[in-house]
Amino acid sequence: AMESLSTQIHKQISDYLSQHAEQVPDREAVIFGSQRITYAELEAQVQHCAKALLSRGVKRGDRIAVLCTSRPEYWVSFLATTRIGAVWLGLNPKYTLPEIRYVIEDAKPKLLFAMAEFEQQNYTDLVTVVQRDYDFIEGVISLTGHLSGTQSFSEFLQGAQTITDADLAERQANIDPMDPALLVYTSGSTGKPKGALLSHYGLCFGATVQHQHFAVKRPRVICNFPINHVACVADTGCVNLVAGGTLVFQERFDPQLFLRTITKERLNVVGGVPTMLLMLLEHPDFKQTDFSSVELIGWGGAALPVPIIKRLQSLVPRLINVYGMTETAANTTFTSPDADLIELSETIGRPSPHMPCRIINSEGQECSIGEHGELQFKGKYLLLEYLNRPDATKDVYTDDGWLHTGDLGYWREEGTISLVGRMSEMFKSGGYNIYPREIENCLENHPAVEMAAVVGVPDERFQEVGAAFVITTAGNVPDETALRDYCAANLANYKIPKTITFVKELPTLPVGKVDKVALKKQALESSLQA
Repeated sequence: AMESLSTQIHKQISDYLSQHAEQVPDREAVIFGSQRITYAELEAQVQHCAKALLSRGVKRGDRIAVLCTSRPEYWVSFLATTRIGAVWLGLNPKYTLPEIRYVIEDAKPKLLFAMAEFEQQNYTDLVTVVQRDYDFIEGVISLTGHLSGTQSFSEFLQGAQTITDADLAERQANIDPMDPALLVYTSGSTGKPKGALLSHYGLCFGATVQHQHFAVKRPRVICNFPINHVACVADTGCVNLVAGGTLVFQERFDPQLFLRTITKERLNVVGGVPTMLLMLLEHPDFKQTDFSSVELIGWGGAALPVPIIKRLQSLVPRLINVYGMTETAANTTFTSPDADLIELSETIGRPSPHMPCRIINSEGQECSIGEHGELQFKGKYLLLEYLNRPDATKDVYTDDGWLHTGDLGYWREEGTISLVGRMSEMFKSGGYNIYPREIENCLENHPAVEMAAVVGVPDERFQEVGAAFVITTAGNVPDETALRDYCAANLANYKIPKTITFVKELPTLPVGKVDKVALKKQALESSLQA
């Protein structure tokens, strides 16, 4: 009963495409540069690609790997692959050869689709290596441009002629909503990446829940995330598809292009990680950007400083802060439609009523208000398993079926949740538990600080101490003493960072979140030199 929604959940994510193609065939589904593709046209392309995949003997559960940027070819391949019950895997063009090898060896895809080149990087060598070393890959297809020794995408599509509508319909009839649809490699903050298998149901249900919370009738939104990330496929792509909206693809985050597109395409939803929103606000073109069409600005993945939230509040009617992870296939907590500054800056809102949530302390008991514990979620929308890792799959769930998120937080009086940080990012200093997010919040409340990141580094006396990295706001001169005094006035002495380093920028992961692992390395190197 908890998981019933006001709208029907389709069996497959591509069913929403068929529905819109029938009901609103001429509505624009996808925009990319000068290309404009309606729902009817997108449905025809996906149908064609699905038949071509069937003609290559792709079976239910086979993996199809795609190396591409955020552009229509990626979206067509995803919808066609999942339509025939195969599992789609996105590869980031920025991956190094060892990273690509790791994923390919683990996932063992049957076919690889790849773009020929992107921004001075050519993928010919990569494809040569793949064809030489992996006999489980039965074919490599050039998605854009041409890679020598591969089949072109148009040649691949000709295979569709041998497959009838009835053949495809028969395959679709045999697919179960709990079949895997999407494979996403998640590194977490430790160890080798694990492939999280997400179901059709997880994508359909999660996207429906998020669409209802966003409450923008027909979203027009940019998709510029890397395709190997849930932010791209699920949060942006699937949510927009369920809503019957329009996706504007951009191959990477480009603040100038983003701002121009808001005005040109009358976007009504703007979303991203905090780093992206900060870059938009700081861009010279920000002042002449027309935000009048924007109904909602959303963010997740990290907290936004209060002054930034205030600036965004003056721009648009509604802001939303969300929380989710790869393993939840969607966002699972949302701030309320009339969220105030406190809720937006200090909480991740409330769990969706359709996604049961609990917070559990180290003794295994449910936490009382204000008590720190691990966030856990329950529901059949969550990840099916980690591919080839039965132990990791077993470990990520409790014995009674709740998902360990690895995130620490606490309930507030009004039923919202405040995040304290990753269990893995917490460090102990002189016996005290220290959560970097709390120190980062404190630093970011200082008017001279744009953004802060804190990591724990080894210390002979206290086991570990905090190392802070700070970006100052425009026109402010870095002043370590002032920041220390400010921390001392607001934090217990053991939480005050041992070092404060002023930087122009922070290292980020491909999706735009701060790369804490890289920062830790940086902090370690400088502490060794000291």
